[in-house]
Amino acid sequence: MTASTLPPLPLPAGIRSRMVPNINGLTVHLLEAGFEKPGRPCVLLLHGFPELAYSWRKVMLPLAQAGYHVVAPDQRGYGRTTGWSSEYDADLNLFRPFNLVRDALGLVAALGYKSVDLVGHDAGSPLAGWCALIRPDVFRSVTMMSAPFAGPPALPFDTANTPPAPASAADVHADLAALARPRKHYQWYYSTREADGDMRHCAQGLHDFMRAYYHVKSADWQENQPYPLAAWNAHELAKLPTYYVMDLEADMAQTVAPHMPGAAAIAACRWMPEAEMRVYSGEYGRTGFQGALQWYRCRTTGRFNAEAQIFSGRTIDVPAQFISGKSDWGPFQKAGDIETMRHSACTRMVGCHFIEGAGHWVQQEQPEAVSALLIEFLRQRG
Repeated sequence: MTASTLPPLPLPAGIRSRMVPNINGLTVHLLEAGFEKPGRPCVLLLHGFPELAYSWRKVMLPLAQAGYHVVAPDQRGYGRTTGWSSEYDADLNLFRPFNLVRDALGLVAALGYKSVDLVGHDAGSPLAGWCALIRPDVFRSVTMMSAPFAGPPALPFDTANTPPAPASAADVHADLAALARPRKHYQWYYSTREADGDMRHCAQGLHDFMRAYYHVKSADWQENQPYPLAAWNAHELAKLPTYYVMDLEADMAQTVAPHMPGAAAIAACRWMPEAEMRVYSGEYGRTGFQGALQWYRCRTTGRFNAEAQIFSGRTIDVPAQFISGKSDWGPFQKAGDIETMRHSACTRMVGCHFIEGAGHWVQQEQPEAVSALLIEFLRQRG
């Protein structure tokens, strides 16, 4: 089935869907609002996992009404964007962070802009951080959401003059597996060959899996009471919910299945009614998850750390802010990252906001609050 033969997305009036070809080897599917009047400043919205351009539907119109041309693409590996492979053994280089920055740059140029304001959520947040760090001339401000960006990896310093410290033999993954309740980290699970099939072909069915996954990471799940961890070690990581640090023998579908909300809770879920949830299950049922999971593999292999060290010591010097749900564990899953982002990785951090009544899906759970923060930030920057 080609993009032209897919059923239309259930979009609010004022948001259109279209395809833009020849973007770094991709034909990019995007949603946009505020496109009627040329010359408006552009805001580019980058989604995370397991999301889509559709995840921005609730903030696009408020931004457009505030005077912006708002663009949200399905990113490489996701949705209706084509030109990427869904095979586990596909070329991982195409999904590395620097090539994803190239995707964003190519889209900005194709749309006829020399600079844009940038917003990224979840996996789109560190990507937005990289964009702003590498090309501040193009990405003139950045809002990072849910996932902090702690800057590029450091190069070993003064090693020619100082004896290096003894290498640590600690292996956090072995330590997690050796706990009394054996555990594993979700990002390394998502990097396995089995993860895509586990979710696509799970016992409860893909739609119910996605409903449970969205529920357990939202403010609707009352057990989401996040707090900072003290360190990156097995003892501290085991404090995270199992959707982040899983039981060793469970897959993700099995992990979230016990938290599937009942029919009454689903009917009462105003921020994600069933018709909208079916957009996600329909799209992932068609594409699978592997393209999206390649992003995790690029991180967990460590294969691209060396090229990232080219930017060691560089900071984000454009205006920046961070937004998260108050019930979201995302900002705290890596000890110290949010503090590093606020105090050293960004030199012009305007604000760090935690929104009541929202978990991980902050722009969908509390779109009014997110829209207000984005508009205020953009106007101040302007």
